[in-house]
Amino acid sequence: MDVTAADIAKIPVANLGVPRASFAALWVTAERLHDERTQQRISDWYSAGVVMTCRWLAGATVRPETGPPHLARSPVTGHAHGADQELIEAEYLAASTLAMCQPRPVWLEQRPGWIEAVEATLHWVQHRYRDPPLVIDENVAD
Repeated sequence: MDVTAADIAKIPVANLGVPRASFAALWVTAERLHDERTQQRISDWYSAGVVMTCRWLAGATVRPETGPPHLARSPVTGHAHGADQELIEAEYLAASTLAMCQPRPVWLEQRPGWIEAVEATLHWVQHRYRDPPLVIDENVAD
């Protein structure tokens, strides 16, 4: 997905505990990395987790190759509702709970790094005292 200036302008600031520009830089970086890895046929569940989380937080419309466009769903619980403060916190708690689950469900074992990426992205956006989940260039979203 190409993140446009219009996509960035629509990001609900109330969903972010970080500057919009920082979040946009993360989102653009994650989308580019994920697209590169997909084109190279490299499995990268970590970047996929960051992408899914950013799309949901931004209220992005996902346009799949097949099927109709739809609002991004929350990454862990799959809610079709747009993100808000209460849902973001609930999603973070669901991600944290799933990350601690032992033994891990088979489907999660088949997605190495995914839940860690979701949890790290939500934590960074909400609490801001960890580093972003990917190395970002703040100028990438300009």
